[in-house]
Amino acid sequence: MNPSISKVSKNSYMSLDPLINKDDNREYADLRLGDIGELGDCVADFDGEDISVFGGSPGELVRARIYRYRRRKRSVISGMVCQVIEPSPHRVEAPCPNFGPCSGCQWQHIDYDHQLELKRRIVSDSFSFYSTLRDINICPTVSAPSQFEYRNHARFTVRFGGQMGFSNRITRRFVRIDQCMLMEPEINKVLEGLQDKVSETTNLSVRVGAKTGDRLIQPTLHAPEVPFLSGQKWYTENLKGRTFRVASPSFFQVNTPQSETLIDLVSEHLALTKEQILVDAYAGVGTFAAILASSVKKVFAIEESASAVSDAASALSDVENLEFLLGKTEKVLGEIDDDIDALILDPPRIGCHADTLKAVIDSRPLRVAYVSCDPSSLARDLDILVKGNYRVMNVQPVDMFPQTYHVECVASLSISS
Repeated sequence: MNPSISKVSKNSYMSLDPLINKDDNREYADLRLGDIGELGDCVADFDGEDISVFGGSPGELVRARIYRYRRRKRSVISGMVCQVIEPSPHRVEAPCPNFGPCSGCQWQHIDYDHQLELKRRIVSDSFSFYSTLRDINICPTVSAPSQFEYRNHARFTVRFGGQMGFSNRITRRFVRIDQCMLMEPEINKVLEGLQDKVSETTNLSVRVGAKTGDRLIQPTLHAPEVPFLSGQKWYTENLKGRTFRVASPSFFQVNTPQSETLIDLVSEHLALTKEQILVDAYAGVGTFAAILASSVKKVFAIEESASAVSDAASALSDVENLEFLLGKTEKVLGEIDDDIDALILDPPRIGCHADTLKAVIDSRPLRVAYVSCDPSSLARDLDILVKGNYRVMNVQPVDMFPQTYHVECVASLSISS
């Protein structure tokens, strides 16, 4: 799939809503869009209040439909662009016909080079709240090999007699999806084969091995018209020549090629030697630990998910200098008796537990590579580590999720002398 992406004329008045001129009760507003804010939307002033507007680009003048709703017991006002009055020079025609009604992609209307710059800016803005981080070098975002067809994992909502799709996060409306441009081709084959045939469930997960061709479909489907096997407990994927087993509950990066980029960046920073002890915290199924094990004397991999540790035990038994420790990183890290030379931190989106950061500061590994999918929690944790006598050498954003606002980072730290 090589979608055609065309620029939008600077002087165009582009309508994204064919109903905009109908005399109805919808509420609209002409808004000048500010910077990127929460969830990749632009911030705009509406009646003296900052609101998030989906489908715009910083600096544009747009007409937006206003949505008022309640979320988590509070009133929320959001906007969705329905006309572009003054387009950004970075606006392009979104190639997906579902863009807008489906909110899974936030940035298909922004040219890819500018997406990369916006992601670097998101990281920089998150760091600007901390005086300890304002002078840190934030590198240009590493582009993805593929702007589409990169996701190896999809979670579909099922509605209306077995239709598969997604729910818009603003309107909450279900959108039937017959093909998703972000998904690996194998996932779209599964989507085509299962569409309208899965009324026995309300949600469906499909995971595929981009390099192995393996497939996992959950939950188990019993309808006779379903053309695929389902209910698999795990699938396999290959990174850097090594095969990993991934169970249904286990975490694995959704972009296989860019996962290898992360491994390269971590390895380059840590500069490992055969005499060193490496700890891989929040290790998942052991991708960093297993691939880097040949570079060090010993690897301890810490993981609290029993399914992930079981995956590692099955697939990585040949790695003799790798030891998995089952438990929470905040409890296990400080209990390692060996002197830690190098440390990988790859926590979930919420970042590291405070006790984990204390254990890092106390154990004083010479080098730390912090892999993060959330710039805000990364900045919070780096501020603590800097105050604990660490120096941030640089931060490298990596585009794991093209067409969305999500950005992965690898922060390189070393102990201050």
